[in-house]
Amino acid sequence: MLTLALIGLVGGLVTGISPCILPVLPVVFFSSVEKGQRKARPYLVIAGLVVSFTLVTLFGSLLLSVLGLPQDVLRWAGLVVLALIGIGLIVPRFSHVLEKPFAWLPQRRPDASRNGFSLGLALGAVYVPCAGPILAAITVAGATGRIGVDTVVLTVSFALGAAAPLLVFALAGRGITQRVQAFRKRQRGVRVTAGVVMLVLAVGLVFNLPQLLQRAVPDYTAGLQERINENGQVRAALELGGLENEQNKELDLCTEGATELERCGTAPDIRGVQQWLNSQPVDMKSLRGKVVLIDFWAYSCINCQRSLPHVIAWDAAYRDVGLRVIGVHAPEYAFEKETGNVADAVGRFGIRYPVALDNSLATWTNYRNRYWPAHYLVDASGTVRHIRFGEGGYDTTERLIRELLVAADPSTALPKPTDTADDTPDTSVITRETYLGGTKEVNFAGTQPYRTGTFVPPDKRPMHSFVLSGPWTVTSQHITPGGPGALISLSYRAKEVRMVLSGTGTVSCTCGEAPIEVSGTPRSYRLVSTQDVRYGALTVSVGAGVQAYSFTFG
Repeated sequence: MLTLALIGLVGGLVTGISPCILPVLPVVFFSSVEKGQRKARPYLVIAGLVVSFTLVTLFGSLLLSVLGLPQDVLRWAGLVVLALIGIGLIVPRFSHVLEKPFAWLPQRRPDASRNGFSLGLALGAVYVPCAGPILAAITVAGATGRIGVDTVVLTVSFALGAAAPLLVFALAGRGITQRVQAFRKRQRGVRVTAGVVMLVLAVGLVFNLPQLLQRAVPDYTAGLQERINENGQVRAALELGGLENEQNKELDLCTEGATELERCGTAPDIRGVQQWLNSQPVDMKSLRGKVVLIDFWAYSCINCQRSLPHVIAWDAAYRDVGLRVIGVHAPEYAFEKETGNVADAVGRFGIRYPVALDNSLATWTNYRNRYWPAHYLVDASGTVRHIRFGEGGYDTTERLIRELLVAADPSTALPKPTDTADDTPDTSVITRETYLGGTKEVNFAGTQPYRTGTFVPPDKRPMHSFVLSGPWTVTSQHITPGGPGALISLSYRAKEVRMVLSGTGTVSCTCGEAPIEVSGTPRSYRLVSTQDVRYGALTVSVGAGVQAYSFTFG
């Protein structure tokens, strides 16, 4: 517990002095420069920010999902409150209008110039710190609803660490009020300036302008962040993707991708499964005496698609001599939670082993996993003996499977090793998976905010990026053309380029291939296939009625 608190605090402190904090500094500074403010106001502003950030990060996504509301509702609410406070500072009469609904609460009126806590709440809802393994662990916990005392400690300590430098600026603003004669004589101007700063921040956040500022300023904390991320204790606490419990606390005894068998504790339970495919419910205890391979995957994940032939071959080769394969389908997209879509993919890929639909990521979290694909090899006594994240290492995994089968039954006659080709690409030279949905925007090189509207492509774009042209509707998961002239232009380096598409319609490409006829649920369609990895550029026209989710590369 203490280790997690220290990790959160240090990680927050580094974030609090990074370029990510720059957009909110002027607001925090001016929040306490007006004469007559309560001495506690700087502390109230920061307290509001800590409370709001903690609650939004931990419970915001879960609450909005339950209510069926868009995931950015809280952010927009924070922007509105921030703008209202700014207007109240500039126009005193407007401040009085804000007070009227609360007139029945004596001494609790939301005076825009006094209520530091409400300003902090608004800042906490719009404040987006730089991502990292600590924030990732907090976000996964919040998204899956698996929030325990450890998660709360990590979140609060991270928020406090990030807020500490802000408190210094808030106190500096109050100190200026007390010591600088010019500020004491120009209180009206200071008040208006503070209001303008808040409005500028609100408008800037609407148009994502702070991101441009953060890109323009060199990340002078990169070295510190890297040292934290690579620290052994931090990796031990966070790298496996979640906070430990009694079932999974020994998983970090395994060295990821080790070439020899290790002992990493009893395999955690498979739990929270919505439905099983190809099988009745499977319990890990019922598999004692068998060697078990647990494969975490998602059907639209290109990395998983390249890994599946090996898993399917192992199941076919070794099932009769004691191997049991369990596929845990952990959805990456909302459409991957649909049972029919997964069942379709299971049939299409030729999977015959049991597949658990882990829509709530309960098993994913119980295994502290955060990779697609991921393999956990369990011996006949129920002990995890090997962990492999990502593609590759198939020869090693198969050799370890064979060792465990012989250990379980020395008299068994093993078949010859499988000879499935290893198509794992060299990820150091190919473009990474590029998501097109608004919540996972990756590699977008346009100059406009990535949201529904008409896009004008820039004159130049970097390698490994895409731009949009014409009218597009951008949703959290996918994009759809909004009319004629809607195009996607992509620059890449790969041997193979695919798109995840759904709906009904035609997709054409300047890559020289025949148009693709899209029909049905989301699946991966090939655009380009060459003999070797090479640089390329293409433009895709997506027909009406088609949803585009991502580009994947091999």
